[in-house]
Amino acid sequence: MEHIHRIKYQSKLYELPYEVVYSRRKTCAVSISAEGKITLRLPLRTSDAQIRRLLLDKQHWIITHYLEAVKRAENRPVSDLTDAQRAALEKRYIEAAKDYFPKRAAYFVSLTGGAYKRVTIRDQKTRWGSCSAKGTLSFNWRLMLAPPAVLDYVVVHELCHLTHMNHSKAFWALVESVCPDYRTHRKWLKKHGQELIL
Repeated sequence: MEHIHRIKYQSKLYELPYEVVYSRRKTCAVSISAEGKITLRLPLRTSDAQIRRLLLDKQHWIITHYLEAVKRAENRPVSDLTDAQRAALEKRYIEAAKDYFPKRAAYFVSLTGGAYKRVTIRDQKTRWGSCSAKGTLSFNWRLMLAPPAVLDYVVVHELCHLTHMNHSKAFWALVESVCPDYRTHRKWLKKHGQELIL
């Protein structure tokens, strides 16, 4: 069910639709997708009053990140490929990714430590990579459109989760030991990630 949150920002009233997802999680969280979709992830028994408080507390964060997403979408390059051409190109990039990512993972694992079981390639909308508790590394094929150093950063990031399944100081220290410029690459992805389209 879609809800509406009204925010007045810089003398303008915005009516922002948002979705609520309940689960067994213990904390409340707000996320905004690359397309500007707002999602509230909440514990099962979250009250309406708690939701209103969350929206109020996060109001500035919500509107600024929402407007950033809208601006990125407006500046996104328009492709002149036909659907058939795009599908064919995507297939080629996915096949290339299936060959390339395992090679990069095999190279960097000797530096990060840990052991993974397999590498999968996905077409995720908001995630560039993931590492499961069972040792499966997953990567977004669209990273093949990014600079090689940025792709390598994502590989290193997920490999480091084999040792630290969190984003603790120890995790980031391990990432930095292998990828000293990781902050630059992470910033590049945040700024240009939505440009990685065909």
